[in-house]
Amino acid sequence: MMCQLFPYAEHVTRWLEPEQQRAWRAYVRMQGELNAHLSRQMSVDSEISMADFAVLVQLTDTPDERVRVLELARSLHWEKSRISHHVARMEKRGLVRRENCRSDGRGSFVVLTDLGRSAIEAAAPAHAETVRALVFDQLSDAEVETLREISEKVFTRLTTGECASVIARCDADDPMEVVPEESGCPEA
Repeated sequence: MMCQLFPYAEHVTRWLEPEQQRAWRAYVRMQGELNAHLSRQMSVDSEISMADFAVLVQLTDTPDERVRVLELARSLHWEKSRISHHVARMEKRGLVRRENCRSDGRGSFVVLTDLGRSAIEAAAPAHAETVRALVFDQLSDAEVETLREISEKVFTRLTTGECASVIARCDADDPMEVVPEESGCPEA
């Protein structure tokens, strides 16, 4: 089943105005180039990838440094197979470990290891410097505030109202949903 944000039978396309089109294309180019540069620089500056870094950030942002696998996949917007394979690779390198959920045999947690903590602590300073150099050093305080406001406005639009209900419908159709929340194993 395909989820659509605007599943209207007859819909008149609202094309972007020329200035909107230029802004959108500039954003898409910037996002792609920035992500590629951050990924390359992470590989140069550390022994982890940007994908590793993303997982490790999610783990360090939780008080007990562990997250349910499905919650981690949702947070990163990754498919079940991607999170499973990536966590397995990280586990082989000692960055994380899996822990079964005692009250739910189907669920598991991804847990930060000491090696994983050391890896993110080593990578974070250079990553912060790269982000500062590529983005924030060339923006005024007012531009930083505008960037934050725009980002929060778009994020809110994407995570509330009709957009959120579309995501919920898509998630309900996704076979990744194998562990019901009422399973007795609390989300980390």
